[in-house]
Amino acid sequence: MAYSPFVPLRVFSSFTMLEGAIDPKAIAKAARERGFPAVAIVDRNGLYGVMAFGEACKAAGVQPVIGALLSIVRPGQRLANGAPMVDWLALYAQDDAGYNNLCALVSHAHLGRPVEQEPHVALSDLAGRTDGLICLTGGGEGALARLLAGEQKSAAEDYVEQLEALFGGRLYIELSRRGDTTEAAAEEALIDMAYARALPLVATNPANFVEPQFHAAHDAMLCIAQSAYVESEDRRVSSPEAWLKPAEAMEDAFSDLPEAIRNTLVVAQRCAFMAPKRAPILPSLAGDREGEAAQLATDARTGLEARLALYPELSAEERQAYAERLDFEVGVITQMGFPGYFLIVADFIKWAKAHDIPVGPGRGSGAGSVVAWALTITDLDPLRLGLLFERFLNPERVSMPDFDIDFCETRRGEVIRYVQEKYGRDTVAQIITFGKLKARAVLKDTGRVLQMSYGQVDRLAKLVPNHPTDPWTLERALNGVAELMTEYKQDDGVRRLFDMARQLEGLPRHSSTHAAGVVIGDRPLDQLVPLYRDPRSDMPVTQFDMKYVETAGLVKFDFLGLKTLSVLKEARRLLALRGVDVDLDQLAWDDEQVYALLQRGETVGVFQLESEGMRRTLSAVKPTNFGDIIALVALYRPGPMDNIPLFGARKNGREAIAYPHPLLEGILAETYGIFVYQEQVMQAAQILAGYSLGGADLLRRAMGKKIQAEMDAQRETFVAGCGEHNQIDAKTANELFDLIDKFAGYGFNKSHAAAYALLSYQTAWLKAHYPHEFFAASMSFDSHQTDKLSIFIDDMRRLDIAVAPPSINDSEADFSVGRGEDGLAVRYALGALKGVGEKAMEVLVAERHAKGEFASLDDFASRIDPKQLNRRQIEALAGGGAFDCVEPDRPRAFAGAEALLASANSSAHERSTGQGGLFGGDIAIAPVLQLPAAEPWTLAERMTREKEAFGFYFSAHPVEQYEAIVQARGARSYGDICENVEMTPGTRIPMVMAAMVESARPRVSQRGNRFLNLTLSDRSGQFQSSCFDEQAGKVLEALAAEGGCAILSVELDLLEGEETPRVTVRGAQSLADIAATAALQLTCRVELADAVAEIAGLLERRDDARGKVVIATRDPLTDADIRIELGNRFALGPDTVSRLEMVAGVTEAALTLVAPRDFRVR
Repeated sequence: MAYSPFVPLRVFSSFTMLEGAIDPKAIAKAARERGFPAVAIVDRNGLYGVMAFGEACKAAGVQPVIGALLSIVRPGQRLANGAPMVDWLALYAQDDAGYNNLCALVSHAHLGRPVEQEPHVALSDLAGRTDGLICLTGGGEGALARLLAGEQKSAAEDYVEQLEALFGGRLYIELSRRGDTTEAAAEEALIDMAYARALPLVATNPANFVEPQFHAAHDAMLCIAQSAYVESEDRRVSSPEAWLKPAEAMEDAFSDLPEAIRNTLVVAQRCAFMAPKRAPILPSLAGDREGEAAQLATDARTGLEARLALYPELSAEERQAYAERLDFEVGVITQMGFPGYFLIVADFIKWAKAHDIPVGPGRGSGAGSVVAWALTITDLDPLRLGLLFERFLNPERVSMPDFDIDFCETRRGEVIRYVQEKYGRDTVAQIITFGKLKARAVLKDTGRVLQMSYGQVDRLAKLVPNHPTDPWTLERALNGVAELMTEYKQDDGVRRLFDMARQLEGLPRHSSTHAAGVVIGDRPLDQLVPLYRDPRSDMPVTQFDMKYVETAGLVKFDFLGLKTLSVLKEARRLLALRGVDVDLDQLAWDDEQVYALLQRGETVGVFQLESEGMRRTLSAVKPTNFGDIIALVALYRPGPMDNIPLFGARKNGREAIAYPHPLLEGILAETYGIFVYQEQVMQAAQILAGYSLGGADLLRRAMGKKIQAEMDAQRETFVAGCGEHNQIDAKTANELFDLIDKFAGYGFNKSHAAAYALLSYQTAWLKAHYPHEFFAASMSFDSHQTDKLSIFIDDMRRLDIAVAPPSINDSEADFSVGRGEDGLAVRYALGALKGVGEKAMEVLVAERHAKGEFASLDDFASRIDPKQLNRRQIEALAGGGAFDCVEPDRPRAFAGAEALLASANSSAHERSTGQGGLFGGDIAIAPVLQLPAAEPWTLAERMTREKEAFGFYFSAHPVEQYEAIVQARGARSYGDICENVEMTPGTRIPMVMAAMVESARPRVSQRGNRFLNLTLSDRSGQFQSSCFDEQAGKVLEALAAEGGCAILSVELDLLEGEETPRVTVRGAQSLADIAATAALQLTCRVELADAVAEIAGLLERRDDARGKVVIATRDPLTDADIRIELGNRFALGPDTVSRLEMVAGVTEAALTLVAPRDFRVR
């Protein structure tokens, strides 16, 4: 094709975030469409997109030009606020030396500045770093144009002389004609300067987007960046000229300076260079390749001996199998050049274990390596579990090994710091990630800058389905959600919003650091890749993301934080406090109590097995061995999930086990004839068709990718192999190939499933044998997630595990286990109350440990540091009952927060001034704390205060307020139904329930009918339900808005293979409405005559009320019980009972529903 005689040298990619709006790959596509022979990517202080850009240009037949727009501090000049004055230069790499210098300069711009300033370099920093770089003067953003536009000619002459000295023969004067005032004012002087100094001119048109019609969306994007509105006047606006103009438009614009257009080609010809791809580069722990290979072999053999020492019963033949597998693996690792990688991973894992930092048993395919097991990188015996090395490292397909290592969440950073110190801070970095403008976020951002109402935009955003595993684009949402399309067609504002947001969707919005990835080089990293600084981290970060950092030659190590490891460590610590020492690594895998727990589905908090669906699956499948746990971890995913009913039916004898071919029984017996693992696919190819395991791994990958040509070649090899090795005819072989192909897409990595199943088993073992420590440890790491805490508390109550409320004298800052009169109990953490602050609670607990329990609120006030506590914290402690041990009257403690703080301040002042009371003695006469009088709390008030303190209902549930009505209606709790209602699949049972409506989310069924997805709760815990009835739905939605309670008419049904019934609501009635008109009777026992007057003061009579009050007391003459009716038309409710319980001399207060025939209004 004929090429245009122009090269765009100033294209911002989308990695100049919220300014450039062209994906690096799209730059190459647009260049090809416009016939440009080459195109340059030039991002601000960054080379983020150059690898993707280079690949795309090569594929499109366009020469890539690698550049960056570098911010340069102007020598000798500062802004009025003292900050450096920054200008820009465009630099382009001509060769390796230039690329290395460009990497060093953009890295220095981020890393070599004070953290509070924007990235920049000094002009003097360019000295010695300009070889192989071409420089353009930056147009209207460059110092030359700005100085000349400001008529500072001599300063401009000085500046250009410095640039000429730095870039001899490689400096171009840049001209842009896009309506920019600075560029227009400086152009004539720039041209004169170029001719006077014999400097070439070059024409550019800085481009932020491809097509001119993108301008309005780009303007909105700039508003998002500035937190401004489109209608604002005092903001940076988008230039309508900032699009990727074709050569004809540029030639027209520079018809008087054709040389400036021609020079764009010259610059491109001088920059025939692409960002390099490199083979993996690693530091060496043993000097050279031979040394590393020898050390690996020695360490692996020594490690294997240590591992096998724990297997005294092994025969010589079995030992030989381990030795042969080890020698084979060492040979492959050495041949592929990866001994150094294994040694580095083993080194930091051994360091972590030596420093008591929990390390996971393995993750991913690495658990299939005997060498990794011998080096203690993993903790699973691959031969015992049938794990394959070739799934990890395939000698027939050279690719980097990749160990994902799990560390204790709280101490992962220590391991990363060790690696930094060992290899050098400038050779270790984390990896960048980019947050994108996703569907919902881009709608909200765009709506905000267009000044649309928050409520409207939020409502529209919530209509976009939000599935993390299947993200919906705005285009898909418009076509898939009828309500959105209706609004889009009918409302111009909504149409404008969606049209603009769709143009911005998917572009990067911000950068952050990958949670786990760390790269280690053998030299300072800025010699290999450009670096960036994340303001939240003291470690440098690569500008290339996960994919391209490896292409550039750096090896990624994953340091993952796994909360479960922290939980296990904390549980062991808590057990040690009561003298129990547990070694989880030495557990036998046949504990009956563990499998009984799994079969009951009691796995809340158990790693990988805690979701509601998985709990139902466990109940249905009823695992009896460790292999079953591995299989369920592998199967419980979309796709393979479809095999779970068959797996359960075959396991439990409801269906016969069948094998696709008799030869496969050996590998499929553990999974009852079903392909579950990728390793089984590989072994099937090996057994049936004589594949090597390396070849079988290639077959597995081909089946996963579904590339037809590759599949046809593999089918031919497979069919021929089946005939050659096992005399299987072609028809049967083709059927087997199709069957294996079907499962290969679903197959899961057994090594990964086995490693995670081990953690599942260990957490389940703790829950089965030491539930108190299990719950305390689990809750400690979810102490700020009240929804999780609520689930744990519900589960504890279901399992009859005692939980003690928070107490300033008994609780720790974190969850703990204590012994009470009735045995062990989990003590609620003070630090888990909302808004109290963990640090403040640690100080409080330290004071108690140092000087003994708090005797009273007075004592508490005199000993605490008032700087650590404020009124809200005191109120949270009081509302949560933490002061009950020293002040049982919660309302008084709550109301006395200010008085308590005043007393604490007074005591603290005396301590600091050394005033020991009136007479100067050692005994301080502290002021006595005067608590204000406070009205007793009703049950509802008490529950509200508890919910504010805990984030959920702790000691009582709102449904309990209506106990009389609930009992009268025969309503049952969800826990009671699950435990006591016998059900068989296919039957439907009507039932009455009482529950609080926590949320009611509208959904549309596959048939297009609207229904509600409900989250309900009662005293037994939270449960899910659905409602298709329109009238009941209206009641439930209204109750969900205020957290109200309802009597529900429900239908229960049990699905095949599940243990807990499904609940469908058919009717609903507000409990508050029922209580308002119900005929209630209040009874209580009165022991003191004075109490009657107080009772009278608390009771309210109303004409519309139907309540009756009866008191029981002892007749002083006969000593017999007598009942006295105080009358009717009292307004009664749950609050009345809780108020009466506060009255001295009143006991046994209870509310019941009066049957209509027993109740007459006189």
